[in-house]
Order: sequence, then structure tokens, then C-alpha cells
Amino acid sequence: MDSSHPAEQHAETRLVTSGRDTKAQKGFVNPPVFHGSTVLYPTAEDLHAHRGEFTYGRHGTPTTRAFQDTLMALEGPQCAGVGIVPSGLSAISTTLLSVLKAGDHLLVVDNIYRPSRNFCNGMLARYGVETTYFDPLVGAGVEKLFEPNTRAVLVEAPGSQSFEMPDIRAIAEVAHARDALVIDDNTWATPLYHRSLDQGVDISMQAATKYIGGHSDIMFGTISANAKAWPQVSEGIRLLGVCAGPDDVFLALRGLRTLSVRLAQHHRSGLEMARWLAARPEVARVLHPGLETDPGHAIWKRDFTGASGLFSIVLKPAPQSAVDTMLNTLKLFGMGFSWGGFESLAIPFDCDAYRTATKWAPEGPTLRLHIGLESIDDLKADLDRGFAALKASSSS
Repeated sequence: MDSSHPAEQHAETRLVTSGRDTKAQKGFVNPPVFHGSTVLYPTAEDLHAHRGEFTYGRHGTPTTRAFQDTLMALEGPQCAGVGIVPSGLSAISTTLLSVLKAGDHLLVVDNIYRPSRNFCNGMLARYGVETTYFDPLVGAGVEKLFEPNTRAVLVEAPGSQSFEMPDIRAIAEVAHARDALVIDDNTWATPLYHRSLDQGVDISMQAATKYIGGHSDIMFGTISANAKAWPQVSEGIRLLGVCAGPDDVFLALRGLRTLSVRLAQHHRSGLEMARWLAARPEVARVLHPGLETDPGHAIWKRDFTGASGLFSIVLKPAPQSAVDTMLNTLKLFGMGFSWGGFESLAIPFDCDAYRTATKWAPEGPTLRLHIGLESIDDLKADLDRGFAALKASSSS
């Protein structure tokens, strides 16, 4: 292996070396943050021809190019382009608006991120796009739901609350036989642990707010696409006028440089905490595809090279007031939405109100946990205190 050639480098090395031009950067390791809208042309002829490396701030700067080149190197050879947008939800909405039109039919996995469902049921419905939801475990059986006007299938592997693991390879084979695109929300694993474009996905999106940013201080989204889908995505981004602020782009690029070490720690700590929780008497089930006992483990082991720090637990039956007491007792696990930062989080959730193709009926209350970068011994002690409060409140 020639480790000096980017195509033969490991992902960890590509994250460090890609998107850097030290000569253009005057010897500095990182590119500067370009704040700019107007780009000046040297001649009238260049202006008429829109001839130049950069033409307008919204269409790209050296800072955005450095980020795009680095993410493309991580996504792999199937990636034809990377679009950057101001949030994860913007990545979803921009993608769907770019590839769908009035009269089209969209298939969406039932464990999809709830704001994605809201966008489909709200704006897409108003624009004349019909959405059908399907069981995340249906695999190739999704074939029965295809209509003549089905243009795309939207999946999330695993679902970021209930953690069912759809078989993307099987779904993609069915979709491509019918000339439909496969769109994947790849936020949970990132392309570091799940090269979805290599597995039949046409468009891979991420809320880079989460693990790519990694510090809970930016809003950012990415859209990576193969050669078939990139022209539509690129045109959609340009026509919709979406872009991300230069400071967020720089922070996302900085986050990419350390993604491999952070995600490796999230992976290790998440799995250890999941196994510890599975042995707790208060816990009925742990929903984590990295566990050998999880129904989605075989697919995870086949298609993924790691896991992030996000998973859920089903508690044994307890009053909601007791669960709230547990959450209020926790000191290291904060209560807040999003995830992927350095800090641990815990929130209650219930999918029952919005699932339509499947029934969500766990044995007891459910909590979603994000395992951050703290000591797992400290996190276990924090949950110990929380479980003690849960028990005391349940029996009072």
C-alpha cells in the first residue's frame, strides 16, 4: 500500500490530510475563514463568461471547498459531490425538493427522524407529493409498496429513537430496479462507520450539527451524492439558495479532523454503557444494534464498521413521575435535544403518536441516551443515583 496516495490511505489519515493546500494557505495548517459575498472579476470578458475559480460567496469559497474535499474523501469513490446547508433538517428538505416534483410518490421508513416526517406530511403534501411509510424491517418486501410514480425511498439506519435497522442493501436493489433513488439519513454512524454510498444509497445526508461538529456549537448539514443524483442535488442547492455560514463551515472542518478519535471513544463508551444497562434490574431492553442480542445486529455487523454513542433503553413499567424524578436527579446526563457533542444526554420519548406503518408498544417508559466523552465510571455512578431515585419514587 502506498500511504502517500490518498486513495490508499485509511479513513483516519484522509480526515487529516484531505482538503489542505499549505502553499495556498501560506504555510498555515488550516485554511482561513473566508467571509465574502462578492467576488471581483479581473476583466469584462471574465465577468461575461463567469470565468473564475470562485464566482459568488453562496456558491463556494476556499473554506467550503476544503470541507467538501475532506468529506468527499471520507465518503469514498462513489461520491460525486458534497453540498453544504445550514442544518440537518435543511439537508433533508433540500434533498427531497431537489429530486421530487408534484405527482411523485415517496416511500419513507416509519422510524424516520420526526422533523423529516413533518416535512413530508406538511410541505411535500402541499406541493402534491404523496408519502407512504413502511416498516423499517420489511427489507425487500418494500417492493409491494412501489407505485408507478415512486421516485425515491428515504431510510434512516438505524432510526434515531427506536433503533430498528433497515436492510439498505435489499431496499436499494428493489428501488434501483424501478429507477427510484435511495436517500439515507446517515447521521448516526457518519460515513466513517457507514459508507452508505458504497451500499446502494444514491444520496447520503447528515446533520453535521452532531458528530461532525462534535461540540454542540454549530448548526450544519451535508448532502453527499453519487454521479446519478449529484446533478439534481447541485441544481436544487443553487435554485433554493441554501448555504452555510463561513464560521460554521470552518468549525465543521475542524470537527472532521478529530472525528475518528471522538467517534472511536463514543463507540467504546456507548457499547460498554449499553451492556451495563442491559444487566440492570430496572431495564427491560436496550435498543442498540451493536449488541449481539439486538435484532438488527447482523445487518449492523455486515454494513457498519462501528457505532456511535446514541441508543435507547426501555425501562420496566414505572410511573412517568418516577421517570421524571430519575431525570431530575441526574447530574452528568443533561436533558436536551440533539446529540453528537462531547456531553452525555438523556431524554424521554414516545413514538406512538406519529408511527403509522408500525405499532410502537414497548414494555415500559423509554429513554434515549447519548454517551459523551466523560468517564464511564462517572456516568455509571450518575445513572446509579438516577435509578435509586426512580425506585424510591415508584414505591412512594
